[in-house]
Amino acid sequence: MGTRIALGLSYAGQHYSGWQSQASGNTIQDHLETALARFAAHAGPRITTLCAGRTDAGVHGLMQVVHFDAPVQRPDAAWVRGTNRFLPPDIAVQWAQAVPQAFHARASATARRYAYVLLQSPVRPSVEAGRVGWVFRPLDHDAMQAAARLLEGEHDFSSFRAAACQALSPVKTLAPIRITRRSATPQGEGNCYWRFEFEANAFLHHMIRNIMGCLVTVGQGSQPPEWVAEVLQARSRKVAAPTFSPDGLYFLGPVYADSWGLPSRTAAYDWLP
Repeated sequence: MGTRIALGLSYAGQHYSGWQSQASGNTIQDHLETALARFAAHAGPRITTLCAGRTDAGVHGLMQVVHFDAPVQRPDAAWVRGTNRFLPPDIAVQWAQAVPQAFHARASATARRYAYVLLQSPVRPSVEAGRVGWVFRPLDHDAMQAAARLLEGEHDFSSFRAAACQALSPVKTLAPIRITRRSATPQGEGNCYWRFEFEANAFLHHMIRNIMGCLVTVGQGSQPPEWVAEVLQARSRKVAAPTFSPDGLYFLGPVYADSWGLPSRTAAYDWLP
């Protein structure tokens, strides 16, 4: 068994069919494993990677963490530079580190973090198309924050679960959702960006996008904040708002115990609104 390597990976997801390998080959995992094999000049069995959290088509990653057992010995820095040489320009390894065999990118994570960036503007996105969600009606911060508070803690999130979800249990523990607004004008008028930050021990398939649909519904005044509690208690996807766009969703990365000694952020964080 080779040395176990952990990688921190960033990517823009709009041109890919999500993380998980598919027959088309157009997934983040497929591109990464092909690049690893080319860098390692590996002609044996496919180098397989395991990730901290699968992302859907169109979803971005600022610090996806993966691990694999290396078939050859290379310095940590070489795994970064050498693998990036064979990756598309919108996928990049940010760091590499040898880890004990006991480390597992998914099982060792104690929590996962996401952010959703939303443009509020009468006009659809252009230069940031595919990188932000979009609403053209103004949103009420206080109403959305009141609704978000009703989701905090341990709940059965069946109402926010996609039909294709393979999780063994719909019960998850959600940390307080942080909602901030950034405007280009001192008075906060006109166009603005909203940022929603989520952290949980784990997430269900489409859980954040389904929560976003409900928060936006409340923010636009179509439902009161208390409606979110009714949706939660119903445990039925039929009563919730439609699934929101994947465009503005970013996987910020997993949370690991300090004892693993892994980075907690990458340079890819620094440009996000």
